[in-house]
Amino acid sequence: MTQNTLTVACIQTNSTPDLAANLDRARHFIREARKRGADFIALPENVSLIGAERDALLAQSPREEDHQAVAFFRAEARKTGAWILAGSIPVSVGEDRLANRSFLFSPRGEVAARYDKIHMFDATLSDTEVYRESRNYRPGSKAVIADTPWGKIGMTICYDLRFPQLHRALAKAGASILTIPAAFVATTGRLHWHVLVRARAIETGCFVIAPGQCGMHNAQRLSYGHSLIVAPNGQILAEAGEQPGIIMAEIDLADVVEARRKLPNLTHDCAFDCPE
Repeated sequence: MTQNTLTVACIQTNSTPDLAANLDRARHFIREARKRGADFIALPENVSLIGAERDALLAQSPREEDHQAVAFFRAEARKTGAWILAGSIPVSVGEDRLANRSFLFSPRGEVAARYDKIHMFDATLSDTEVYRESRNYRPGSKAVIADTPWGKIGMTICYDLRFPQLHRALAKAGASILTIPAAFVATTGRLHWHVLVRARAIETGCFVIAPGQCGMHNAQRLSYGHSLIVAPNGQILAEAGEQPGIIMAEIDLADVVEARRKLPNLTHDCAFDCPE
């Protein structure tokens, strides 16, 4: 039987090139969130490792079955009895290529779902701020929906946020909750983060759980923070600032039904021709 209500926690972290230290900090926040009553604990993109140079990144990113971070989150899910979203972990897919992979772990420590980030963040924000995610990562090719006691959850990651068609497809396939773990860069975060997260909720009638990275990860990389939990009507239920920490909200899936009853835009798609 589907449960209607759950307590959600977003953990905001400042991950670094030190994998072991990142996991130690994640453990502290996971245990604290569970102690405070969280049923579903979400962590950000690159929760295990961010800011490492290419050689160090590849060296610390083995295949999923051998990955220290995957084993860590399995154990934490079993230990706490919570559902845990490890926002993303870099895992080897061979030939010096990685997948930016999001994992959802059940309370039994099993991988309930995995999603490889589809859209690569290749952007030139200024002469000195250039990002080429595709240099190290192979993009995913499949949208993913996870089954949970609260219904279906659609999984995306960070730059995917800018592609509404993906989130709309997940909602039309049955998702009531969207997870968007991120390491949103501060430059664009100040302008776009709140607008885009709220828009995805409003367009789909879904709850959006968006845990983010914050602060400096190395000399060049600064993340925006401001993790969000957003209701289907676009209301911000909880927001973090710019420091590591935990935000929480109790959500009721009946709100999804009500939002879609009032604004049934998911049923109003129509075909049209674009000018050539």
